Amino acid sequence: MSQVTDLIALLALAATAGTWLKFTRARERAVDEARHQCTQHGLQLLDESVGLRSLRWRRVGGRRQLELGYAFEVSAHGDDRRDGRLWMRGGHLAGVSLPSLDLPLPETAEPRSAGVSDNVIPLRPRRPRIGH
Repeated sequence: MSQVTDLIALLALAATAGTWLKFTRARERAVDEARHQCTQHGLQLLDESVGLRSLRWRRVGGRRQLELGYAFEVSAHGDDRRDGRLWMRGGHLAGVSLPSLDLPLPETAEPRSAGVSDNVIPLRPRRPRIGH
């Protein structure tokens, strides 16, 4: 009976090690993806790491897959910290959420008139079409 118990313990240990290695590879892939997304959007990935925040089952194409949610911090200017998130499913990026940035508008040489901002485009009435 001792051999069966030892075999079960060994199988449990192997399953735990295999699961740990799988999650470690998924985390490394998430770090690479977070770095890529930050570079693509002009952000800096702080601490060069991500942290696992959620696990959930998702139904994709009739199959259930485990989706891993990771949180990380980014900086736009080097003096701020903002939260970002990404979701990985099957080793691939399933979703990403990056902070919205409040960028200052470029200064204009012309003085602004009262009540008119730089992001408003004046609309002109449409001319009626003749013959249609």
